Amino acid sequence: MSNTPIRMETVNQVCHITIDRQDKLNALNRAMIGELDQAFEQAANEASVRVVVLTGAGPKAFIAGADIAELQGLDAAGAAAASRQGQALTLRIQHLGKPVIAAVNGFALGGGCEMALACTLRIASSNAMLGLPEIKLGVLPGYGGTQRLSRLIPRGLAMEMALTGDPIDAERALQLGLVNRVVAPEELGATVKALADKLAASAPTAMRCIMDAINRGADSDLEAGLDLESGYFGEVFGTEDMREGTSAFLEKRAPRFTGR
Repeated sequence: MSNTPIRMETVNQVCHITIDRQDKLNALNRAMIGELDQAFEQAANEASVRVVVLTGAGPKAFIAGADIAELQGLDAAGAAAASRQGQALTLRIQHLGKPVIAAVNGFALGGGCEMALACTLRIASSNAMLGLPEIKLGVLPGYGGTQRLSRLIPRGLAMEMALTGDPIDAERALQLGLVNRVVAPEELGATVKALADKLAASAPTAMRCIMDAINRGADSDLEAGLDLESGYFGEVFGTEDMREGTSAFLEKRAPRFTGR
């Protein structure tokens, strides 16, 4: 993906997807959303990739939002199409089948916050700011923000964030459960790397099943969720990784998972 703001690099089974449009605080336009969709599709299909890390280049922004100049020119039909495109990307991230870690460095606003919400885990630097400011433009979040935020934090607080458009800082996001950890800006890279490496050493099929059971089960009643869990429990027992994991435990050694 040379000559685009989207960079991809895979190191030790971890695919790093970086948005590098620092002059615009890594704001997303529709072309970039299409390129990100292709990047995540590629990461999903590459067996050598077990974990994805998404971040923005530079210290100021993860993704500061959507490209407002581009959005201003849309009519109602074009806006609905842009929303569906963004939602398709966030759904791909959420259901990638591999953990996606958002390394939130600085502003994660609007579409940037929605991208982070779709990720499996969110690690924020202490200077991060997260929010859905669309109301201040006379619009609303269109990439899944109205739906995912209220599934992660209490509905009343989600309402307040979306209706006021006011961002929250990293510590408040941690208190609400919107992010998993907050670290000093200089520690963000090392913290995310350690977490990604740990996940990359885990059993891929079991990780996929855990993520899907939690994601889909959260939107089901308890009995349907338990049925889903039982099905996945049976699936992982048919893998070589399950045999390796149980053998390693009994032999008091570290397991070596192969993804089979």
